[in-house]
Amino acid sequence: MTDGDFDVLILGAGSGGYACALRAAQLDLSVALVEKGKLGGTCLHLGCIPTKALLHTAEVADAARDAAKFGVLASLDGIDMAGVNAYKDGVVSRLFKGLTGLISSRGITVIEGEGRVSGPRTVTVGDATYTGKHLVLATGSYSKSLPGLEVDGERVLTSEHALRLDRVPESVIVLGGGVIGCEFASVWASFGAKVTIVEALPRLVAAEDAASSKALERAFRKRKITFRTGTAFQSVQTTDSGVAVSVEGGDVIEADLLLVAVGRGPSTAGLGYEEQGLAMERGFVLTDERCRTNLEGVYAVGDIVPGLQLAHRGFQQGIFVAEEIAGLEPNPIDESGIPRVTYSHPEIASVGLDEATAREQYDDVTTITYDLGGNGKSQILQTAGFVKLVARVDGPVIGIHLVGDRVGELIGEAQLIYNWESHADDVAPLIHAHPTQNEALGEAHLALAGKPLHAHT
Repeated sequence: MTDGDFDVLILGAGSGGYACALRAAQLDLSVALVEKGKLGGTCLHLGCIPTKALLHTAEVADAARDAAKFGVLASLDGIDMAGVNAYKDGVVSRLFKGLTGLISSRGITVIEGEGRVSGPRTVTVGDATYTGKHLVLATGSYSKSLPGLEVDGERVLTSEHALRLDRVPESVIVLGGGVIGCEFASVWASFGAKVTIVEALPRLVAAEDAASSKALERAFRKRKITFRTGTAFQSVQTTDSGVAVSVEGGDVIEADLLLVAVGRGPSTAGLGYEEQGLAMERGFVLTDERCRTNLEGVYAVGDIVPGLQLAHRGFQQGIFVAEEIAGLEPNPIDESGIPRVTYSHPEIASVGLDEATAREQYDDVTTITYDLGGNGKSQILQTAGFVKLVARVDGPVIGIHLVGDRVGELIGEAQLIYNWESHADDVAPLIHAHPTQNEALGEAHLALAGKPLHAHT
């Protein structure tokens, strides 16, 4: 017996799933959204939003600690984690309430419970079965661990546990120097904890341009955040006072807590995907450039699809699939054109190709770096960093990389420059308000166009 037939049946209500639902409903398609947890998924409740709330609290703490250099008489008396968590949870609650109302207002059917694909474009939830003319898989991801590394939620944590901490640890070891690891390391350092990052790869945030990694490493050293790159984790033992982590080379590092931040895996196990013959690889669902799987009428979006595991990627894929189903023939998403931001102190933001990748693909690559030391607003904010452009000689800008506090807010213009295949001469005449950090993008393009104003070449 079928309990409901829909134009679009979506399994998972995270960023990709709910975006698909909203756009499909807007296009007058009947939509059902199956979710075992809360609408909004990991990003809203256990990822993007709460972690960025913590990072803003960390920024406020740093501002209070450094107030004297701005002529403000203030002091940092400590971190009240009950207050921090109340603020964080309040942000999440307001956004959740807004999303719930929006889903309801669009006439989307929300099916609560754990869904499992049980047939062609069919999902079973409990004793009920639902079918769709089109099925969209958007089941998200989970925090990974390493073989033999047991997460207990007390001494050995994932990011989900870390978001619920009711205290500031005196010391913490962060296993993994990617985006999640560096963001939590930044928060805890601002809160006053002693932080050590252990990363097996040669540099922090290794997916970013090498210059961005080096800049973050310099900033972390200045903040007394210890990191050990090119160092493999071996084992961890819990002690009376915390954890003792053994790393490659025979060293043992002790701390109150160990945060396991070694990436996220696709949440696809036990959901009936393999049984239905879905093409998969290492747990990920394989799709073409139009988010289509090998099964007729079945699409996949978000973290379960190989590529960048970013909420806004899933969000855009969800919109794309809704428009594809409605016959609007949207343009495929350029993965390199998806903006990337690490919200540490300082921030890293980028879009397009890094220099090394660009040089692998093209033989006419040029770069230019504009130091934020020449940017008035950055001087006001007391932040260091740069704008680095990667371009083809007499050709378009193919990569933009930024380092500095709040530079994530500049990535909107940067992605337009990349996605519109702009040349330096196209951007250089544009007027950027003064004084803003946004001027740094303009200055960098002026320099690349051969007419630097404040930049040295």
